[in-house]
Amino acid sequence: MNVNFLNPFVEAANEVLMAEMNVSTTRGPLSLHKSALTTDDVTVLISLVDELQGVVLYGLSYETALKFVSLMMGQEFREFDNLAQSGIAELGNVITGRATIKLAEAGYRTNISPPTLISGQGVQISTLDFPRLVVPLQTSLGDLVVHLAVRESPPDMKGSNFVPLAVNGTGS
Repeated sequence: MNVNFLNPFVEAANEVLMAEMNVSTTRGPLSLHKSALTTDDVTVLISLVDELQGVVLYGLSYETALKFVSLMMGQEFREFDNLAQSGIAELGNVITGRATIKLAEAGYRTNISPPTLISGQGVQISTLDFPRLVVPLQTSLGDLVVHLAVRESPPDMKGSNFVPLAVNGTGS
């Protein structure tokens, strides 16, 4: 996987968190994972298709999610209800949308799926033959962990809407 595909997502997350919540990020250590991801309390999953194919996942704790959504919506959230879930899913969507603009500027046209929100720890998500680059983004409100499993589409699959993904488990 091209590590340069990760930079637009890290930059976009920093820009969106600063714009929406006035919160800066510090990039943690980068790692490469080939095993299945076991979800955090909250995981936002968005597929990427076209000239790049794969998936981006954003993981965070319930505590961090509630702090983020409280700042974004200007009201305190004490439980991760439907409105809070919608806000966090949209945060992932905005970050990914901004990242795809940066990818397009670098010559990679990419479309994204609507966000899927997984609530509860323990769900295993396998990106099958896509290794994942993982980078925690540390904020004063808690960590947002970015998982990126993306590669250039083979010439015969550009424009395809296929992303291999397997999900196991029920969460809690």
